[in-house]
Amino acid sequence: MLVGILVPNVLNPPPSPHPEIKNSLVMARTKQVAVRSRRPNPVKSGQRTPASPSTPSSSRTKSKRNVEATPNESVPSTEGRQRKKKRFKPGTVALREIRKFQKSTELLIPSAPFIRLVRELTGIYSREVNRWAAEALVCIQEAAEAFMVEMFNDAYLCSIHAKRVTLTPKDWQLARRIGFSKNF
Repeated sequence: MLVGILVPNVLNPPPSPHPEIKNSLVMARTKQVAVRSRRPNPVKSGQRTPASPSTPSSSRTKSKRNVEATPNESVPSTEGRQRKKKRFKPGTVALREIRKFQKSTELLIPSAPFIRLVRELTGIYSREVNRWAAEALVCIQEAAEAFMVEMFNDAYLCSIHAKRVTLTPKDWQLARRIGFSKNF
């Protein structure tokens, strides 16, 4: 769509290559403005395509003004459409999460359920201890998480030794039996 202004050029009209066109009005040269065409959404069930209208002459007879001016027809909008969630290749998100958790120093087990578990176990095994200091509970939680990380590492080494990538219960049993980690 060209946007321009008709400017009368009375003082010095340029010679016209076409003699039938009068030189009294000359259109100024301007840049083109990008106009986005309105295309309907992709075909969904029950909708007709623009290539196959109901009447063959109906798409030719309507001008752009008439299509935009009719209030009865629904114009496709982006408000009703939902964007598809981006799908990553298998393993990409897992590797991203591994890197994220390896960088972080925060505790991964939620503290409230862990504290309830510690209090429940002390109630079962000891009638004398019924109160815990907050620092002691945090210390026990850090030790438990460190132990779990070591166990995962040892079990994963067992699965790699068996030429597998997936951890299985027999890897856990072998890691506990051999006792790779003697630190605990």
